[in-house]
Amino acid sequence: MNTKTFLRLRPVFWSIIIFVLAQAFTFLVVSHTGVFLEKHNLSLPPPQADTVSIWPSTTTSPSGEVTQVSAESSLGPILIYFFAVVVIMAVVLFAIPISALKMLFKVIFAFLYCWSIFVISILWLPMVASIAIALIIGILWFFYPRVWMQSLVMLLAMVALGEVFGRLISPWTAMILLAVLAVYDYLAVRFGFMMWMANKLSSSSTLPAFIIPYRASDWANNLKKADIPNLAEQKAEERKYSILGGGDIGFPVLLAASVYNSRDMRAGLVVAAFSLVGLLGAYFVQAKFAKGKAVPALPTIAVMSLIGLALVSFVH
Repeated sequence: MNTKTFLRLRPVFWSIIIFVLAQAFTFLVVSHTGVFLEKHNLSLPPPQADTVSIWPSTTTSPSGEVTQVSAESSLGPILIYFFAVVVIMAVVLFAIPISALKMLFKVIFAFLYCWSIFVISILWLPMVASIAIALIIGILWFFYPRVWMQSLVMLLAMVALGEVFGRLISPWTAMILLAVLAVYDYLAVRFGFMMWMANKLSSSSTLPAFIIPYRASDWANNLKKADIPNLAEQKAEERKYSILGGGDIGFPVLLAASVYNSRDMRAGLVVAAFSLVGLLGAYFVQAKFAKGKAVPALPTIAVMSLIGLALVSFVH
């Protein structure tokens, strides 16, 4: 294997590591969530395995139990929230210079990262310690935006996503959500919207993605040195960094967590494994057909995740 081939493969290796770490940590966290809820006398029943919640309403389980489906557990409101945020962010980025928004975006992302770290650490630590850890890591990211720190806080944010919403959303609702976002991901990349937004956000050091360097020494670099806005114009063999979207990790994590909560660890692991194959499929498509250009990963992830979910749902 020559040097150029090895460098092109390194982002794949790191993506696998990040994906596996995110899934493993998510299973650890969600397995402890039930213990935490029981310890503090909190009631939050796991999602029903074979239901699809489109809109807030009441549902009746096979046993006859009637439950209320909240907006946080329903596909419709989640999609509305998601696309509303995308549209608002696009309008803001288009109408206002990024220099005027840089501090605002950094504060918003720092708050989201702090929240993510808090909801994970509170499962094991006292509230004061959890708040302190969340603030310390958030402040470090705010003033010390290194490549490794960006990937760390993104991983913790994706785990928090699985912890919270994986307890609220049923697996098939999560699967439909993943499928819809896979279509959006394809269209956004196909028509350049994704790279346009990534270029805008990266100028403020607030790109919601994993930044993967080709050289180990570059993990310590400031995010500004990653030169993310110019990655799209660079040839594949000239790039020093690769981007793995946060959603490419977050939504498979959400699905696996939902499957774990509604079924068991084995079913969650099966779905997670199929999602990983889907991620690898995206890199295969990029290498064989896209000649190093940006390729949406969610479509192949969604296809393989659907196969995995169908397997654990209908094959006993």
